[in-house]
Amino acid sequence: MTLTLERVWVGLGLFGQLLFSARFIIQWIASERQKRSVIPVAFWYFSLGGSALLLAYAIYRKDPVFILGQSAGAVVYVRNLWLIKAARHLEAGTDPGDGA
Repeated sequence: MTLTLERVWVGLGLFGQLLFSARFIIQWIASERQKRSVIPVAFWYFSLGGSALLLAYAIYRKDPVFILGQSAGAVVYVRNLWLIKAARHLEAGTDPGDGA
């Protein structure tokens, strides 16, 4: 089997989809452990990582619908991570801009 650029991109796209799908397993496990619906921070990191890889794949494929969907989602994932970081700094009494 020859490793072609096309196969590399398909592999990247599949890995991105795997990351993106794994976020639901992480969320499910966290919720089962706490016996209530929760969204762990890892959910947002897996969302962002999967979305970034899928966006790269969509750009390679030149699929404007796929590009738009993954771009919009990435904004939401980054914003949620930012809000989580800000809340943690507020709870700790530190400034989120000081690099701590």
